[in-house]
Amino acid sequence: MSERTVFQSIPNKRVLTTTAEASVYDAACIMTRANCGSVIVVDADGAMAGIVTERDLMTKVVAREVDPAKTAVSEIMTKHPRFAMPETLVSQALLIMKDGGFRHLPVLAATGKIIGMFSIRDASPKELSEADRQIEYVEELEDAVGY
Repeated sequence: MSERTVFQSIPNKRVLTTTAEASVYDAACIMTRANCGSVIVVDADGAMAGIVTERDLMTKVVAREVDPAKTAVSEIMTKHPRFAMPETLVSQALLIMKDGGFRHLPVLAATGKIIGMFSIRDASPKELSEADRQIEYVEELEDAVGY
């Protein structure tokens, strides 16, 4: 069996979006209603401008006692996040995510259109184990060459 792509592994192709001008409260409500851990921030043309995740809400809003109703998404979003193409293999996506320390990876078509959100939860246990093995191998190589 060949390895799955991120697009094949996404169970729900619906994409949650909001604008940079929206309140953090509104973004949190969008995520809560959809039972999703992230929302993509789009510009006026519908292009990806950023991402807001549950972690952003906790570390940049709750922990700092920021008023979510009075704070714009633009103040807490991660601008220009990394992304995957639909043909990106799950193992490659997991390496990107583990390297960057995040759990959500937008999926964009070659045209830049947002077509999905790959979450670490979309990977199978086998794919997660394989990614861990690849990371260990790369770390061993870096140690061996003094990188």
